[in-house]
Amino acid sequence: MHKRGWSNIGVVAAALLALAACSGEADEAATTTEVAEDGQAALPAIPVMGPERKIIAFGDSLFAGYGLDPRDSYPEKLENALRAKGLNADVINAGVSGDTTAAGLNRLEFTLAAQEKAPDLLILELGGNDLLRGLSPDETKANLGKMLAILKTQNVPVLLMGMRAPPNYGPQYQAQFDALYRDLAQEYGVALIPFWLEDIYREPELFQADRIHPTADGIERLVGSTLGEVEQALPVKK
Repeated sequence: MHKRGWSNIGVVAAALLALAACSGEADEAATTTEVAEDGQAALPAIPVMGPERKIIAFGDSLFAGYGLDPRDSYPEKLENALRAKGLNADVINAGVSGDTTAAGLNRLEFTLAAQEKAPDLLILELGGNDLLRGLSPDETKANLGKMLAILKTQNVPVLLMGMRAPPNYGPQYQAQFDALYRDLAQEYGVALIPFWLEDIYREPELFQADRIHPTADGIERLVGSTLGEVEQALPVKK
């Protein structure tokens, strides 16, 4: 009786072990499919609708993602936010650290020519490095104006990201610089965010140690505060 009892228990135990092994394999397979290459939990695919909307984020280090993981750059997070809302967005990061408006003007046409098709929107974010170098607001305005003229000729809609001069540059310089984005937006009929760092510039903890470039959390905030303007600037797809 004891032998038979232990024999039955052994059969049951073997069956349980087999089930546990199968369960373990299944759990392992599920884990494999749910974990991305970077070790983070992979999110389910977000359903998007409609034709692809190509957006070029054309700017300097604030777009390039200086000091951040590339996944935390403004263009990358903007694309994720747009897709989370069901928009089939492809945001190209055309940010180059250190670019002045003159450097941006030199590479704009090359960037446009490199695209298979014209973008649905170009977000123009330049002028911060002109400001840091103390370049004349007239020079900054002239370069941005030439870029906007090129984009208008090629029928590319634009969202202009404005910057703001700090008070220590003096009232005359500050007034000239701060007004140039508004004046250009009116002249060329483009959408404008007057100061795109507005939502975070009073919070130093949202900037890196250089006090110039946003942290990943700062970028997250900027995406949230500008997402509506980006959507509005996108023309209706016919």
